[in-house]
Amino acid sequence: MMNKLIAPSILSADFGRLIEEVNAIKKAGADWIHIDVMDGHFVPNISLGIPIIEALKNITSPPMDIHLMIDNPDERVEDFIKAGDPLVRVITVQYETCKLLHSTISRIKSKGVMAGLALNPLTPLSVLEEIFPYIDLVLVMTVEPGFAGQPFIKSMIPKVRELRNIISKLDNKPIIEVDGGIKLNNIREVAKAGADVFVSGSGIFKTKSYFKTIQAMRKELKRRK
Repeated sequence: MMNKLIAPSILSADFGRLIEEVNAIKKAGADWIHIDVMDGHFVPNISLGIPIIEALKNITSPPMDIHLMIDNPDERVEDFIKAGDPLVRVITVQYETCKLLHSTISRIKSKGVMAGLALNPLTPLSVLEEIFPYIDLVLVMTVEPGFAGQPFIKSMIPKVRELRNIISKLDNKPIIEVDGGIKLNNIREVAKAGADVFVSGSGIFKTKSYFKTIQAMRKELKRRK
């Protein structure tokens, strides 16, 4: 069983001092840095792009976990991998945006990067059936994608639990990541349901001490009861 990983989402960081923010979460012990890319089409918001990823690479950020919430991601995955090389650990695309899903996943993996597939809250797990053998990570969105600071959708707990049960029976066992509303007061419950990687934006960046928050989260993840 893999170690539980904490991936602060810089969508909630102070963009006026982004380099300081990334250095701070690195020192606080973040495992990955989660980067949300939005194009204003699939979701209404517009966020980080290739220049930001290139800048973060130059300051040696934690390994990059890049989530593409964009239309036609198959046309851009290689650009994002190149921008973050060699720090890109995962490229995740949204199921709802992929016209040629198998091709997109194959293109990501051909570059030596983990391929992830994200599902919106209302997208059923059944869509994963044919793609399970090819993906390295499933990202369960626990809020509607597009904006930071939304409350956690509690009905996603059974979805994570069901996904863990399905994966336990597979030969290929992708990592389960959760994103949206993850905070100190719910991270343990989500972990018990079967999640491996925890994306937290405001749950970390809106606290006074990133170090204390991440350490407290790790303590929750290690609790037996």
